[in-house]
Amino acid sequence: MPLFVSAPRVRQPGLNALPANTERYLIKAAGSVALQLAAGDEIELVNPEGLQPGEISVFDRNGRSDGGLIGAPNDGRSECLKHILESGTAGAQRLADALRQRDISIESAQSTRVFGDGARAGASVRFVAAQDVTCVIAVPGDDMRADRQDTPTDLVAFIHRQPGAERESIIRLPEPLADPLEDVRIPARTAFAYEVRAGDYIQIIDVEGRECSDFQCFDAPMLERGRERCLDATTTRHAIGASYPAPGLFSKFYDQDFEAMVEVIQDTCGRHDSFGTACTAKYYDDMGYPGHVNCSDNFNTALQAYGVEARKGWMAINLFFNTGIDDANQMYFDEPWSRPGDYVLMRALKDIVCVSSACPCDIDAANGWNPTDIHLRIYPGKHNFSKATAFRMTADADKEMTKETGFHSRTSKHTRNYTEYAGYWLANSYTRHGALDEYWACREGVVVIDLSPLRKYEVTGPDAELLMQSCVTRDMRRLAVGQVVYTAMCYENGGMIDDGTVFRLGQNNFRWIGGSDDSGLWLREQAQKLDLQAWVRNSTEQLHNLQVQGPKSRELLRKIIWTRPDQAAIGELGWFRFSIARIGNEHGVPLVVSRTGYTGELGFEVFCHPQHAPEVWDAIWEAGKEFDLTPLGLEALDMLRVEAGLIFAGYEFSDQTDPFEAGIGFTVPLKTKADDFIGKASLEKRKENPQRVLVGLELSGDELAANGDCVDIGRNQVGEITSAVRSPILRKNLALCRIQVEHSEVGTEVEVGKLDGKQKRLPAQVVSFPFYDPTKSRVRDLPPPE
Repeated sequence: MPLFVSAPRVRQPGLNALPANTERYLIKAAGSVALQLAAGDEIELVNPEGLQPGEISVFDRNGRSDGGLIGAPNDGRSECLKHILESGTAGAQRLADALRQRDISIESAQSTRVFGDGARAGASVRFVAAQDVTCVIAVPGDDMRADRQDTPTDLVAFIHRQPGAERESIIRLPEPLADPLEDVRIPARTAFAYEVRAGDYIQIIDVEGRECSDFQCFDAPMLERGRERCLDATTTRHAIGASYPAPGLFSKFYDQDFEAMVEVIQDTCGRHDSFGTACTAKYYDDMGYPGHVNCSDNFNTALQAYGVEARKGWMAINLFFNTGIDDANQMYFDEPWSRPGDYVLMRALKDIVCVSSACPCDIDAANGWNPTDIHLRIYPGKHNFSKATAFRMTADADKEMTKETGFHSRTSKHTRNYTEYAGYWLANSYTRHGALDEYWACREGVVVIDLSPLRKYEVTGPDAELLMQSCVTRDMRRLAVGQVVYTAMCYENGGMIDDGTVFRLGQNNFRWIGGSDDSGLWLREQAQKLDLQAWVRNSTEQLHNLQVQGPKSRELLRKIIWTRPDQAAIGELGWFRFSIARIGNEHGVPLVVSRTGYTGELGFEVFCHPQHAPEVWDAIWEAGKEFDLTPLGLEALDMLRVEAGLIFAGYEFSDQTDPFEAGIGFTVPLKTKADDFIGKASLEKRKENPQRVLVGLELSGDELAANGDCVDIGRNQVGEITSAVRSPILRKNLALCRIQVEHSEVGTEVEVGKLDGKQKRLPAQVVSFPFYDPTKSRVRDLPPPE
């Protein structure tokens, strides 16, 4: 028996888990990257989603191109690389600059083509450099039409460096956002003071991850006059109604006079603190570490040159500090959420004197028990950096900054009220309307809604039907080409991964549209696990969509949508059917138009490539003028979907909820779907022994319930509110509630707990739902003959 047993290691997906001497690079679809290899280094190229070709061009120190330098064949001229460089994108410009610095010309560049037709997801190739080379990897890809499924996808490159004494582990900082005015490393356990002019940008970077950085700033002109006016955390919280600012509407830090000091432009971490001070000598004294270096004393030292009076404890915004307040009103902290290279970008709103620290705390989890460096960059104000947070598909995925949808250039003419949703900016409401006006426009007229962040995945191949049949609850063998079906996707235990729609474009061609990337990744994992000839490729960035909803939606779209003779015209299109279409005529923008929606009204969804999105919006907007077309945001959409009894992830369902508990048991045809599917056995048991069910509640009075409110009978909690709305059209106070099945009968009297759940009770009664149009007569609305 061994004396010691190795325990399972703690998984930390956010931190760099690559082996020593290994680097990872993401090459985006239709993009490229230039990498330096030394003699003996190995480059590994991986095809995560399959079917994506790639090209490699290799150059020696003299700019000579030859794939043989890494043991690869020369397959011809590098047309893909040339096409990318001619595209004129920012990425192409960076590559051109990198090649110019190395005196490399691509005019006679040779390329090696990798990943031919039929490449499986996860396929990889490896090459070894015979000498020092520059390796340029290009990923070809054209725009995908809405009615096709040839979406380009990303490739990943790994460089496995030869170990050696001269090869030190280098932590790579993120690429500068522009040419910096200052580029400064703040060593661990120190602080640094600096000046920033109004309009300039401050980027504070966590170099290795899990490191806090306290930030404070002063009004420079007032400081010169002997008055200290600095960032005030309490004033800021009061002004914005949040713990700390974030990119978007409420993004500014204020001083004690409510003067805006700095604005947060980008934030890739999203977890900070504004309640505690910078760490102090007293904290370490009280913890038994007298004399320990601390951020407050470091601030005092750094600010001496500016005549700032020393303080025993400095108020600050504690960037990357992970704190919270628990149910017992106790403040706690844990390891930061920040990963290597995470940053906060702020813009100075006046001339300021700043101070930043690399926190020295090594006696608790504040810095992950290991203080490290912070990096500072200052950029000139002539640049215009877009507001963004970071979105990650999974915990260990590359971060993606918040994007604008293809329709943003049009929606931004009508509103500045945006919120981040699944990695994109979407409108909350529109300035000249407001949520209530938008709501009534949908119920009585016609609205247009940008829902481009919905996740789209192209599922293709000889085994595509088998894959979908195995992974969703609905029967895919009964789904005809041109038909759409709403379904659930579950884990083995019956817990829901996602809900969504499946479009059947051909015998072996499906399109999955859901709310989260988890479902698309699950499909790909199952294709690999079951060894199926099926590919699952993410097309979200290739396919953006508008919903045109309301009683007048059919009349509007009939004016502008052209379909081939073999496709249903807009006036013929049935519920949960789609047509391949174009704007205007046979030469117009290619579209897919479906009779689907999320409002409980007659409606359609229009899918197009984001490049064509402005043109599609303009055509719909112009045709909609005679119908008083109104843009509709997320606030009004939530009112509409709750009235219609439509569910939303994180509210009505999660992976702890099965479809029966989520109110969509109709998507699980256990009696008629003969084939097995993932979760079927568990769902059969759950249906036989139900514990909870989704019901409607009608509340007395006008006070709204809220997600998470307890639902009680006496002192016994029997349920929980998932969503609520004060219905304008029904003139009722309504809520959706997941309740114990024993108390789910219509007419059951319950109470909704407010405050602490006990001190205030709102009387309510279980009612049937959907609340609005329970027979679905409005969405089914049979089209009149053409």
